[in-house]
Amino acid sequence: MLKLTPAERSALRSEAHALDPVVIVGDAGLTPAVLKEIDASLNAHGLIKVRVFGDDREARIEMYEHICAELDAAPIQHIGKLLVLYRPRKEAAKERSTRRGKGLREVTIVKPSPSGTKRPTVKKVVLKGNERVTAGGNIKRAKPRQTSSKKSALGRG
Repeated sequence: MLKLTPAERSALRSEAHALDPVVIVGDAGLTPAVLKEIDASLNAHGLIKVRVFGDDREARIEMYEHICAELDAAPIQHIGKLLVLYRPRKEAAKERSTRRGKGLREVTIVKPSPSGTKRPTVKKVVLKGNERVTAGGNIKRAKPRQTSSKKSALGRG
């Protein structure tokens, strides 16, 4: 089971407040298919809510502990029939390492043919941080920042 400090748990609890349950445990209980779905949701989102149907509080607590132990997740909160679980995402590390650099991003531009009967042209372009693609498929740079004429006259600009 993953251990968190009370401050981390509190921050995750506030983050989970706006989330909706992504997994629902029905009358069949905690089946291997439900555990697999919870595992997939933790991999995708990191922080999830699970709704457990059933009125037995002790059974819900037992499920909560079993899920955390089985999937190496941290228990964040248990309110009524809602369980909040956290596990750091594995894909987050991969996403950071595949980025090219700060501000660079690859964009695919698809322009329809002028007549509309031929194939569209597809072009992959790397944009810098200050560039954007217009609705027409052209690349535009951001306008230079305006400077005050008063400040430049005083030598501050």
